[in-house]
Amino acid sequence: MDVINENIPIFARIAEGIKDAILSGDLKEGEQLTSTTKISKEYEINIATVNKGVNVLVAEGIVFKKRGIGMFVAEGAVDKLIEERRKTFKERYIVSILEEAKRLRYSVEDLQQMVAEVYKPEKD
Repeated sequence: MDVINENIPIFARIAEGIKDAILSGDLKEGEQLTSTTKISKEYEINIATVNKGVNVLVAEGIVFKKRGIGMFVAEGAVDKLIEERRKTFKERYIVSILEEAKRLRYSVEDLQQMVAEVYKPEKD
């Protein structure tokens, strides 16, 4: 969890950290989240702040609450998160990379070669 980036509210960092854990496979669909009490103690954060971050994920349908048991990763959460992140990927990363590549006078072929050298898809 990126609790260091101070430009983002703490509750949003908590939500993003959980999303990252789901996308990376550290948290699986159907798996129980660490309790909000444990998160608040581990990061020395007010429990209300942790709850606010988790509630954002509930509202987005990423996690759900089992009353008296805890919070769990929802079925389909990975697909929702991938769709969400793909929508912003181009604007957030590709556009700025290509702007810099143009300034450095890289050709499309140069960029394709660099991507091929660096990108190693995960094998299922």
